[in-house]
Amino acid sequence: MVGTTIRSEQEGVGLIITPNIQHISLMQHNRMFAQACRHAAILTCDGFPLLYYARMRGQQVAGRVTGRGIVADLMARPDLLARHRIFMVLDSERTVAAAREWANRHGLQDKIVYAVPPHGFENDPAYTSRLAASIRHHQITLLFMGVGAPRSEIFVDQHRDILPPCWALCIGQALLVALGLTPQPPRLVQKLNVEWLWRIALEPRRLLTRYIQSAWGFLFAVFKDMGQRG
Repeated sequence: MVGTTIRSEQEGVGLIITPNIQHISLMQHNRMFAQACRHAAILTCDGFPLLYYARMRGQQVAGRVTGRGIVADLMARPDLLARHRIFMVLDSERTVAAAREWANRHGLQDKIVYAVPPHGFENDPAYTSRLAASIRHHQITLLFMGVGAPRSEIFVDQHRDILPPCWALCIGQALLVALGLTPQPPRLVQKLNVEWLWRIALEPRRLLTRYIQSAWGFLFAVFKDMGQRG
């Protein structure tokens, strides 16, 4: 759908968020992030604990749809991406270089514009307004936000009145995997639903504490939800 449809001016921004346990944990104390998720056009179950809990609560959920899966499917179809004008907000010049190389290989070099926001850009209203205006200026139809949660989601939600009508994918680490900058989890790891353990093994210092905090935050959200709904 993302590859084959162009959003109209009336439809505006179609924000796509693929929550995992970190997202649920963040929603407990980040009001702007929770609001962005409520305003999303599409929410999927990325993390398997979300999928299992949703099914336990009787929600009709077809299955996991991960950010990594969406990005991989899109980048496997450059013919579909060629229909779009694309803007990528990325985490580093290294990622930009890899994205440019990929675009050149697939004849998309004239279809993609890049930006690397400075550290802490989300706290600079003047910069975020300029970035949103630049995205609008290029009249893009597909926006890749690769600077991680909750910055990506909040930026899109707070600037949706400035941004052009487009699909906005908040995909964080998924683009790094698709570009080969981060190793893809082995098939067995994916089958066993232990991709989180794979990521911790790759970056233990950065991710171990974050995953522990996210797990507690997710459990708190689950108990709170169960208490409210009976």
